[in-house]
Amino acid sequence: MKGPKLLFLALAVTLTSCTQSIEKQVDILYEKMNWEERYAQLKGLYMTQFFDENLQLDTALCREKIPNGVGHISQYAFNTFQDPDDVRDMVCQLQTWLVENTPSGIPALFHEELLTGVNTRGATIYPQQIGLACSFNPELAEQKTWYSATGLRRIGGALALSPMVDVCRDPSFNRLEESYGEDGYLSAAMGTAFVRGLQHGDLKEGVAACTKHFPGYGGGGNAPEKELIEEILLPHEAIIRTAGSRVVMPGYHQFHGQECCASKEALDDILRGYLGFEGVVVSDYSAISKVQGGLSPLEQAVAAINAGNDVDLPHGANYALLPEAVEKGLVSEKTIETAVKRVLRLKVELGLLDNPMFFDKGHIELDSPEERELAYRLATQSVVLLKNEGGILPLDKPMKIALTGPNAGSMWAMLGDYTYPAMIYFWKRRIPDAENPHIVTLREGMEKGLPEGGSLLYSRGCDWTEKIETVINSSGDPAVAYLIKNQKRMVDSGEIADRAEALRYAAQSDVIIAAMGENVMLCGENRDRGSLRLPGSQEQFVEELIATGKPVVLVVFGGRAQVISELEKKCAAVIQAWYPGEEGGNALADILYGKVSPSGKLSVSYPSEEIVGRNICYSYGKSGEPIAHPFGFGLSYSSFEYSDLSLQGSAATSDKTLELSFKLRNSGEVPADEIAQIYICPAEEGQQLSPIRLQGFARVSLEAGEQKSVTVRLGLEQFGYYDADKLWSIDPGKYTVKVGASSEDIRLEGTVCLEGERKSAPRREMYLSETIINQ
Repeated sequence: MKGPKLLFLALAVTLTSCTQSIEKQVDILYEKMNWEERYAQLKGLYMTQFFDENLQLDTALCREKIPNGVGHISQYAFNTFQDPDDVRDMVCQLQTWLVENTPSGIPALFHEELLTGVNTRGATIYPQQIGLACSFNPELAEQKTWYSATGLRRIGGALALSPMVDVCRDPSFNRLEESYGEDGYLSAAMGTAFVRGLQHGDLKEGVAACTKHFPGYGGGGNAPEKELIEEILLPHEAIIRTAGSRVVMPGYHQFHGQECCASKEALDDILRGYLGFEGVVVSDYSAISKVQGGLSPLEQAVAAINAGNDVDLPHGANYALLPEAVEKGLVSEKTIETAVKRVLRLKVELGLLDNPMFFDKGHIELDSPEERELAYRLATQSVVLLKNEGGILPLDKPMKIALTGPNAGSMWAMLGDYTYPAMIYFWKRRIPDAENPHIVTLREGMEKGLPEGGSLLYSRGCDWTEKIETVINSSGDPAVAYLIKNQKRMVDSGEIADRAEALRYAAQSDVIIAAMGENVMLCGENRDRGSLRLPGSQEQFVEELIATGKPVVLVVFGGRAQVISELEKKCAAVIQAWYPGEEGGNALADILYGKVSPSGKLSVSYPSEEIVGRNICYSYGKSGEPIAHPFGFGLSYSSFEYSDLSLQGSAATSDKTLELSFKLRNSGEVPADEIAQIYICPAEEGQQLSPIRLQGFARVSLEAGEQKSVTVRLGLEQFGYYDADKLWSIDPGKYTVKVGASSEDIRLEGTVCLEGERKSAPRREMYLSETIINQ
């Protein structure tokens, strides 16, 4: 943790020593604890209940509610609605009380969401994960979470309930926006970078990561075992085994007929057995109470702890019954000991039991110029250009522009779920402040960046929807139950939607920018629309804009691909903007005006028709799927030439790696980035590989006319598969290696022959290829 620091407190129990191992520290502390303290380490609480309206700690209530301490403080920053300075001070008060007034003086572990930045007032809001995946830029993703972890530490947090690495193959999944899309390899690459940035290479400086939702929430949990191990669980496996993620959260869904938090098969056999995970398993919020089968709360707790779920979040309602379960012989003392020691071990690794503990002092700024610049760069790289007929874009000459649509002047176009404004709006019914941090709308960005001599006319034109389209469901956090009873909510833009005015402006213009799509109430956890078409009358409105005869640039915001195939045929250009974060307006304006060439590539297959509740993925290799744009697709203002593929023709199955190289040239007239993708395919009948599978990529920045050489080192295990004997095997034979601009736009390909005997191992060891870019 950088910056000025304040001596916080001296721990009641001094444990750290250069000569003591972490395990010895944990054993010593555990033996000193009474049973009430041990049970307390497996439960969470919300912090706000202990503070009065002046943000002062109610010590009498602490003595009543937590005399033996508490293991975890849940979503502590989001729930306070306070500025970072006040959040830090509240944490400091509570930690001081715990250390000075509980028997063993063990601090709590404070956790928060860090999906798109720190989930608190005033913190930088980065692009939503689904868009971030389209950047194919692990380096910037790691830098982003490095900043976020630093910010969380400054306000007293040490665990992030992030990243979400579900491989989502259902295009309609309401939480798809939180994921990195449909591909296991891309999710593993981006997720590994996310965790490395969070943990800083030293947990005493960074924060612990929690990968979720295990195993296979979002369309993959019930996949065949081969697909589950090879692709769906790949992000978890790679992150755990190469980046050292310390915490895993099971999903709300069922795995083979059992809720994940109570599934011994998922948590013991697969997670701890096959993947070798040794860290802490925490339940999703109130997930234990959703364990079915007619079980009582006590029986639900027993099922979860015996399956390997260590911690009951958010407030330990079920695990409050563990003493009774142990007394009745339903749970062994050894099971409790194992779970408690896992929690204590994590606290030691995070430095929470160091003596002394430090906190930052002075004012805390969580949206620095450097972070805003990073948010901007990530936003420019997340945007995907889907169509650009006749080179209508960029709008780099003086012209009359009409800007319209529900997402044109609204901050909600920029903010996905699990951003602080969206969280307080949906869960707490509070109206967020668009100035803390400042959210740049598309209108603001376009007005500020308008080329000299041009003009911009703005009229909202239509609302997101004229009636309630969202069904609030209880498939996720049970806390949503109170919203289900009163779910008639639509986002109020605060603007009049004057359709006639917007159409009049459109008729007067040279080009129309139509900003459409979803918002926080139409997409996100517990929010189902049941359709992938544009909400409300947006589609009809775009048709009316097209009827003016002026070229229409359709900009689609949201957390998942929308079905716009018929509109796309009639529009001059189409941009998929996702939820691009606080700098999204500036990023999109600079792309529209040609200051930046679009470079994002789709992290999901873009459907051409309604696909609800059905899995699709490019790696299935099925022909005839209703796909408008394939995985990996994205246009640029430039063009690129691939050439000179050099592929190592043969290797032994016992080798570790093989290399390929190729040249990439910007054959256009503007600087631009290209994302070259490496796919492995079977070349012979009977090979047990997917028809096509991403196994590497390279994001290459090129000046106009510039050429660079790209070298990719593939691990031989990337040619392997999960076999019937539950081993990771590499077979001898021929394989095709493809280099392309998308999963369907293959520019180069070659064949490699693996020689020798089949090689098998309990699991793979190398997950991601290595890329070197040379002039």
